[in-house]
Amino acid sequence: MKPSGESSMLALATLVLAAAVCVAPRAALSNASLPGHKRTVPGMDKASLTVKSELDSDVMVSWVSEHCYQCVYQQSGILPAARVPGQPSSLNLTVATQHPIILQLNRTADDLVLCTLPFHFGEHGIYSLWVKNSSVVTCSIVTLADPVSSYIPILVAFLIYTGLALASAFGNTLLGLHAVRAFFFRLRGTMDTERLINSELGSPGRNTVPVTENILLPPPTSSKRLQSLDTFRGISLVIMVFVNYGGGRYWFFRHESWNGLTVADLVFPWFMFIMGTSIALSVHALLRTGSTRLSLLGKVAWRSLQLFLIGLFIINPNYCQGPLSWGTLRIPGVLQRLALAYLVVACLDLLVARAHLEIFTTDAWWSPGIEVLLYWPAWVCVLLLESVWLFLTFLLPVPDCPTGYLGPGGIGDMGLFPNCTGGAAGFIDRWLLGEKHIYQNPSSRVIYATHVPYDPEGILGSINSILMTFLGLQAGKIILHYRDLHRGIISRFLIWAFLLGVFSAVLTNCSTNQGLIPVNKNLWSLSYVTTLACFAYVLLALIYYTVDVQKWWTGAPFLFPGMNSILVYVGHEVFQDYFPFRWQMSNSQSHSEHLTQNLVATSCWVLISYVLYRKKVFLKI
Repeated sequence: MKPSGESSMLALATLVLAAAVCVAPRAALSNASLPGHKRTVPGMDKASLTVKSELDSDVMVSWVSEHCYQCVYQQSGILPAARVPGQPSSLNLTVATQHPIILQLNRTADDLVLCTLPFHFGEHGIYSLWVKNSSVVTCSIVTLADPVSSYIPILVAFLIYTGLALASAFGNTLLGLHAVRAFFFRLRGTMDTERLINSELGSPGRNTVPVTENILLPPPTSSKRLQSLDTFRGISLVIMVFVNYGGGRYWFFRHESWNGLTVADLVFPWFMFIMGTSIALSVHALLRTGSTRLSLLGKVAWRSLQLFLIGLFIINPNYCQGPLSWGTLRIPGVLQRLALAYLVVACLDLLVARAHLEIFTTDAWWSPGIEVLLYWPAWVCVLLLESVWLFLTFLLPVPDCPTGYLGPGGIGDMGLFPNCTGGAAGFIDRWLLGEKHIYQNPSSRVIYATHVPYDPEGILGSINSILMTFLGLQAGKIILHYRDLHRGIISRFLIWAFLLGVFSAVLTNCSTNQGLIPVNKNLWSLSYVTTLACFAYVLLALIYYTVDVQKWWTGAPFLFPGMNSILVYVGHEVFQDYFPFRWQMSNSQSHSEHLTQNLVATSCWVLISYVLYRKKVFLKI
């Protein structure tokens, strides 16, 4: 097989990125050094702070992150009293730079607050905090060495990939011109050149692989392909792989510590959403070919079991060293949650799906709610499940915790409920599964200093993951009923997005922490699902319009991993510690080296999925 323009571009991107991104931070570090000042560079996302005091009493230095909601101050150290006038005492500290922090200085003798200073320190910066006593105590922060710009590697990577995308689009357009095609044909005079110019990489729509999620039931006959579904799935999967590899160690590519959203919090719900969309299309296609609901039910159950078992193996790290140890086996996980949501939503769809559909009309008074009315038994089941979530979340008594508690515990809520992480959700997992069988390092430990195990893929949150998948199923129903009516499909997507967005605004009060049910990935709260489903409908409408309607974009390169999602996901988990996905870095405290490594690893999986696409190899279970 001869390489196409896009694959060459992808390989070139990996090499150029490795060379270009690594240069930036070294230059930044050298420029930040002070003449005659021996600088000790702190670690990644850290800065050096020297506190100097002229007071004749000991001072306690405390801090709290502004990102930490209602948190108690954490002690950093005790600054001794100045023993000799004119010679201040000093205390060297390392401070976090990911978010703004608040420094507080208290006199230890009577706990009097001397000063409170909000400040956003820069990575690798060197700072000095002076505490002086004239008529009143004054505190001021002085920058001794400018911080580095830790976001330059992201800018460089963005420019490289954007440039390659534009070059690829221009190349495809150029090769599509009749004069250019004729020139190449005459130059080589062989059919090989013609096949190269007409590479299927730029026109994946000619492939006859059936429309279905890779983990779903493959219909026995080919059908018109909706490339937007594979593209959406591929976008979610590529971002998921990137953030799982580390995301360059940037905080916004990691999961939010508790309430709120980061980039890492978007992709898993989107993956479940598009899985629900594919369920609707797959089940409908199989029923049309004569498959019985009972036979499909058996296949759904078998595939769900396979997904669950695969997930059980890949999230427990000792599978290569021998039998899994039951004592520390983590039971919940991403694939396990996918398996459960797939099982429930596919069964609900088998309950109400129709083998023969009519295109929706807009004349009847009931047409605005047709997606719900036609499948009302499934909606009743989902609403009952959601009622269970609401009842358990807000009414289940949790020992030593407030009923209906949705907080992180730890130092949050002024430290009043340190062992109540996740409220009812955490309690149910610890009670049913045991503390040793759930996730031991939740993201809440980063800012809220929690010490109780908590699993973001736990039992109670699985109910809302079913809701997310079911909302994706409704998108599939819209596609089926409004088939070939592009305006109708897009308008219905946007209507659903608007309704879900309004519902989210009511639940959250348009705030991070003040609403009835905050957006929270760890809890998979109701507002988290409705918010991400709103985004998913908008994004799917945009991709559907650009890929399937206007055909401005083929979906490449995201199309390829989207068509081999199980292989890419399992592969990136199993081989994450092996070259070329990881190697020993010369400076592990550099964002640029982490970003380079993570982008190279992610690009490798895109390239692997492209090669498999060209070979027509698609892993299914």
